[in-house]
Amino acid sequence: MEMLHAIIDETPNISVITKIEVLRFNASADSYKILEDFVSECAIFGLDDHVIENTISICKSNRIKLPDAIIAATAIIYDLVLLTRNVSGFKNIKSLQVVNPWEVADA
Repeated sequence: MEMLHAIIDETPNISVITKIEVLRFNASADSYKILEDFVSECAIFGLDDHVIENTISICKSNRIKLPDAIIAATAIIYDLVLLTRNVSGFKNIKSLQVVNPWEVADA
């Protein structure tokens, strides 16, 4: 989490899909608490008609998993930068800003 403080200077924003993906795995009680604490400090963006329509458009023009398309659409609609290690999975989505936080932390 220390790395995130160097990159994010405001409240983190996440898609409801990211919340599901982060919290769906079984983890040790200590690890799960860290994840819960992080998610509880985030602004969570749900699915609305704009995100849904943009998701459909992204899926039609890119080979991408549905959860990733929803996350990308959320970032585009709300004018957010997407932080991910999977930069290559989002490279063909126009108007999406993608940053690998591990590369920023190393810089």
